[in-house]
Amino acid sequence: MTESARGRKKIGRWIVLGGALLIALGAVARWYLRTGPRFRSSKSAVERVVPSGTHVRIEVLNATDTKGLARRAMLVMRDAGFDVVFFGNSSERADTTRVLDRSGHTDWAALAARAMGRANVEQKPDSSRFLDLTVLVGRNWTPPLEPLYP
Repeated sequence: MTESARGRKKIGRWIVLGGALLIALGAVARWYLRTGPRFRSSKSAVERVVPSGTHVRIEVLNATDTKGLARRAMLVMRDAGFDVVFFGNSSERADTTRVLDRSGHTDWAALAARAMGRANVEQKPDSSRFLDLTVLVGRNWTPPLEPLYP
């Protein structure tokens, strides 16, 4: 093999290596632009509404056919400062989100309605439950963009 043939082969290898490096950098940049803002944002999308030192026990029930809505609402309510002791599905279906006041604290029910956005507050006392509020998530509730929960 002549000296010029070896030189061309060496240059060809560097061109292939540079192309592969550019493709890899492009893939990393694309991934970062898609997922990067979630990792960089440290602010919660939900405002904390429960005063510090206050413990409001609630349950969150999905009253829709949308799977996973109670879990998303549970994360929102925890970000807002509520102690979510249970989340799951409800046997009844609802178009609107409702906050049921179980313990007679209308101000706590108003805070929960504020955290959920559009929600109706109803008085449904029930001393057999060991919680203060029940949140029935209806079809009108739109969850905020989901932050990263590692």
